[in-house]
Parts: sequence; C-alpha cells; structure tokens
Amino acid sequence: MTVRFLTWNIRTGGSGGRLDAVVTLLRRERPDVLCLQELRGFPGRRMREVAAALGMTPFLARSVFGQSVAVLVRPPLRIVDWSGVRWRLHHAAAAVRVPTTAGQLTVVSTHLNAISPYRRLREARFLAARYRPGKGPVLLAGDLNSLDPGTDHTGRLAALSGPYRRRHTTPDGTADTRAIAAFTGAGFVDLWPRAGRGDGHTVPTTRGGGHEFSATGMRLDYLMASPPVAERATHARVLRGAEAEYASDHYPLAVDLEL
Repeated sequence: MTVRFLTWNIRTGGSGGRLDAVVTLLRRERPDVLCLQELRGFPGRRMREVAAALGMTPFLARSVFGQSVAVLVRPPLRIVDWSGVRWRLHHAAAAVRVPTTAGQLTVVSTHLNAISPYRRLREARFLAARYRPGKGPVLLAGDLNSLDPGTDHTGRLAALSGPYRRRHTTPDGTADTRAIAAFTGAGFVDLWPRAGRGDGHTVPTTRGGGHEFSATGMRLDYLMASPPVAERATHARVLRGAEAEYASDHYPLAVDLEL
C-alpha cells in the first residue's frame, strides 16, 4: 500500500485570499496524510471546512504563543489516538497514531522557532526525546526552520542581511544546523537525502513572499522518520508550479511510503 505524506507551511492560514489556492492544490495532490503549519484562524469552523473540502479527518493542536498546526488523515486510514504539545514550543506539535498494514505509525506535525537558534535547538531536543524512534514507528514533519548539517551554507548565509543571518547562525557565526542534528542524533532519518532528488529547497516561492529567505533557496521543511519507516520511502519531492508558487512562501514537501 502506497501512502502519500505531504507537509506544508501555508503562511498565516492562507490569509489574503490564498486559502482557496491551498485547498485547490491539496485536492489535486490528494495526500493520504497531511501535516499543516501556520494555521492562523483555523481552530474551529475553518479547520472543519477545509477538512471537509479535502475529505479528511483532522486533529489540530492549538498554540499558546504562535500558530496552530494539524495532521489530517484520509479514509480508510483513521486516527486512533492523538495528543498536542503547546507549552514547550513557540508554535505547537500535533501527534496522531494511525494504523497501517506495517503497524501503528505516529505522525507528528510541528513548527520550530524561526528567530532564535537556541530556542529552536531546545524545541528540537524536546521533540526528539518525546517522539524518539526507539518508541516505535514515527514520521515527524514540518517547518523546522533549520539548515541541514550535510550542506555548505556559507554563500547562502552571506547573501542574507544581518537580522535574518542571525536566525541561522551560531554565536561564532557558523551555520546553525544543531536542530536537525538533534533529530538525527536521536535516531531520526532525514528522508530527503534518501528519497529526494535535487536540492530540496522549500523556500522562498516565486510569488508568495519570503523576503527573509535566501534568494538562492533554503531547505527549511523536513520529513524525519524512524529507520524502519525511512526504509519504505520511495519518492520525495518538492511541489512547485501552479498554486504552489503563490499560495504560501513555502513549497509543499511530499513523500511516498510503502506501508
């Protein structure tokens, strides 16, 4: 059974008339499991309306300080357990448990701190420990706002203005990749190097904003999985073109898993 996972930061809940484009793209792609971030204004009726338009079952985790996140599941898949994290994160994390033919899978949608590298690292360490792969099959997805350790980011960082550069550097001025390293150090596998092709840049889009991102592109959205789940990843891709160019400042990121 091929299960399509998709994660997308839709930028402030698709405000400014962009939500229709978000829904149009998602209806065309028909993910089986969908992780969404930046769901401003979604708790309540809007979440129900979007879920109904997509034919999916939602679980939304509210945020105390930032914006809500959610996981949506398409039948015949179903959510049998759910939980949310609010207080330990600037935004939130939504976690659901979904039975598959390969066993119970925990799916986590989250959004890490965009401004403070130190707080982002603390959030990553907390989530990596809470959902560590040793507890069972897990897929953690979302806008992690972190650079990956396997890439030379020197030129990309040099192109950023001072305030935006500080979001992605350590105190000594080097690229801050510690959040992703916290996940991989806990046993998570970054699915893009395993199943993706190309650079995997998810920001910025051509018409959706994102002036705080490097014009050469950055990979800030991730799909992280426990090793047994990662072995089932067959095709990861960044969705570009059509609505993806203006519906958000992030491109959607998708992967197929043979479950």
